[in-house]
Amino acid sequence: MNGVYQALSDPSRRKILKLLRERDLTAGELARHFSISKPALSKHFNILQEAGLIQGEKVGRQIIYHLNLSVLEESILALIELFNLKGGDKQNE
Repeated sequence: MNGVYQALSDPSRRKILKLLRERDLTAGELARHFSISKPALSKHFNILQEAGLIQGEKVGRQIIYHLNLSVLEESILALIELFNLKGGDKQNE
């Protein structure tokens, strides 16, 4: 789980996830949303893949990335449990 939280700690990686939430995108399509070098962006893709948050599928000469929602959902649920957050319950009021 630590790899997931580390991956989520960077604003560029969070932006990649937000873009992929809307639809699957190629590396080139994602790159258009950033003003960083392609090697730097590739490093972000690798970190997100290692954390299991995204998957890349090579189609011809392109890589199409998509969001792995199950890993993201598990991470959010773990945070909710860790901080004992429950929707609508207000403790110590």
